[in-house]
Amino acid sequence: MKKITLLLVVILMAFVGETYAQGVVTGTIFDAESNAPLPGANVIEAGTSNGTTTDFDGKFSLKVNGTTGIVNISYVGFGSQNIAYDVTNGDQDLGTISLGLDNSLEEIIIVGTGIIELADDIKTPIAVSTITANEIKEKAVGNVELPEIIKNTPSVFVSNQTGFGDGALYVRGFDDTNTAILLNGQPINSQEDGRVFWSNWAGLADIANAVQVQRGLGSSKLAISSVGGTVNVVMKAADRNKGGSARFLGGNDSYFKGTVSYDTGMNENGWAFSVLLDYWKGHRKWAEGTYGQGQTYFLSAGYKPNEEHSFNFLITGAPQFHAQRWSQPLNRLEANPRYNQHWGFSESLDANGNFYTEKQDTERGNYYHKPVINLNWDWTITDTSTLSSVLYASWGRGGSVGPRGASSLRVTDPDGEGPLRGQIDFYGIDQRTLADANGIGNENGDEPYVRRNSVNKHQRYGLISKYYIELSENLFWNVGVDFRLYRGDHFRQITDFHGLTGWANDRPDDRVVTESYKSNPWSALFNFADEDQRIDYDYSENINYQGLFSQLEFAGDKFTAFFQGAVSNQSYVRDGRFFEDGKSDALNKIGYNVKGGFGYTIDDMHTLYANAGYYSRQPFLDNVIQSIRRSNELVEPEVDNEDILGVELGYRIKAGRFRTSFNAYYTNWDNRVILSDGAIDLNAVTTPDNTDDDTNVNIFDRGVQQIHAGAEVEFEYR
Repeated sequence: MKKITLLLVVILMAFVGETYAQGVVTGTIFDAESNAPLPGANVIEAGTSNGTTTDFDGKFSLKVNGTTGIVNISYVGFGSQNIAYDVTNGDQDLGTISLGLDNSLEEIIIVGTGIIELADDIKTPIAVSTITANEIKEKAVGNVELPEIIKNTPSVFVSNQTGFGDGALYVRGFDDTNTAILLNGQPINSQEDGRVFWSNWAGLADIANAVQVQRGLGSSKLAISSVGGTVNVVMKAADRNKGGSARFLGGNDSYFKGTVSYDTGMNENGWAFSVLLDYWKGHRKWAEGTYGQGQTYFLSAGYKPNEEHSFNFLITGAPQFHAQRWSQPLNRLEANPRYNQHWGFSESLDANGNFYTEKQDTERGNYYHKPVINLNWDWTITDTSTLSSVLYASWGRGGSVGPRGASSLRVTDPDGEGPLRGQIDFYGIDQRTLADANGIGNENGDEPYVRRNSVNKHQRYGLISKYYIELSENLFWNVGVDFRLYRGDHFRQITDFHGLTGWANDRPDDRVVTESYKSNPWSALFNFADEDQRIDYDYSENINYQGLFSQLEFAGDKFTAFFQGAVSNQSYVRDGRFFEDGKSDALNKIGYNVKGGFGYTIDDMHTLYANAGYYSRQPFLDNVIQSIRRSNELVEPEVDNEDILGVELGYRIKAGRFRTSFNAYYTNWDNRVILSDGAIDLNAVTTPDNTDDDTNVNIFDRGVQQIHAGAEVEFEYR
């Protein structure tokens, strides 16, 4: 009986072994240039976590789970390969497999082409740098924002500011309002003013597959604000290998960050999923009182049912709150560069009547939550034609925290040497308010102190679609459309009454506002002031955009050339609800851009190129309305488009493992409009019978010219 049982166990083990190991795949991996073996190369059975590495001689042996399938072979610094195997009739030797140096030095990322507009979509050289997934993991450690990842790119400057999420990005001297930022092909610059608030994208550094910085004209065909350049952030579930990770970090000033993620890899049915959750919190970033906390969520699903179609869906968001530091007294900064006059501690009484500190608090901060949904579809129609599209939407909710009312009641330690050290005494403010028998603040100059939220609530929808066809072996053409719909609501609401029962004389109807709303990024999604509880201003902006773009390119053995053009219509409507009810007149502005260039390969080592382009760019909304918060009146005379001329020259050398590139550029940004505000004394320009009050005005400085010129050099040795 024991012998029979043992026999059954042996048979069962053999059956299990046969089920989970169908055969053995072997091979040898070499460096294509030096013909030397590559020890430590990764060999993974596609769609599984089953893998191995090569030995010192570049050889590998892998027991595979399926009778047929694909093994992915990769090595850092080299291009990966997918090799099909078939062990139906026994083990298979794949022989010698040669890996070439990866083409990141030519700035091509193999993550799918389509609408993402990476530099491999154009064969004519451009000034571009790529940050791969491995580099992102090395650089994006701790409280690092996306701009920090690319700060070593030529002509890129990153200002980290002093608080969480307040960094700034400059490419060739142009800020983010003139640098196009794309997420899987979706423009994320603000429709209103072109700005990018990095606090809203805190999780990009954790979830990006790759980041590509195209300086200057770039390869993007969209009529977007790419005066300085274009930054493409790529996130696709189908491009991630199977596996998971957990990371927990700690740092100075009580900084903590925890991240967990998992990627399924692509299964046999063509599905792939990725998920990431992240939480961070810090006592301060650098300056005093710049505490913050937030989360990141990311879910992506990729589906490749066949060779013709590929889909990728993602939803991501980074709800966060962070305190800020605004203008500071110079004498305080000289004594303490970290000084911040905008924060303190909220205090309360316990059961025994003793004070205790509850938490840090601030009168200057930012809270926001912007869920983003993005759907990509790549369709290979024929061997020579494709259709690529991205459909996207975002819903931003949140705003900035600030003071309103009498600054004289803003209680601080005057000499900065007492227990408050120059901080705001929020408890003292509450006590002064409670001593006021009226209990209702007003706007006559001696009102109590409150804190308000300047709310930005928007909905944004868009569609970009591009058709590509190879007209011949050397001639390529594409054409596409770009549609965007945007509505932004702007108003103020009370977040802390500081003991008041209401706030008066801050509305056109003199209504007393009695409700307050938390400065919380999660509650901001659905809990914000109704129209009868809004203060100071209340208006909406409607911006619609329709664009058409196209490119024709010739690519020969030594000579390449392209011509690119785009035309767009942008319409603006302001909808006022406070000082001027109803909608403004609709304003439509036509914009366009043309770009062209050529590249010439002298030999295998030397390549020359030159590109030039001209943009006629529509003005931002704030520059076409006389007073965006107070009026529906359009600026007279009408603001013209801005004119941008760019020229680039480049030279590249490739010699074995050594590569270098030189770029020279000139950008003339003309007919700019600079908007500023100020005050004028009416007594100086009117008769004595008129009021002696000052009035705020918007100042439009037209016809401003700005020139950026420079040279760049990059060296790389592998």
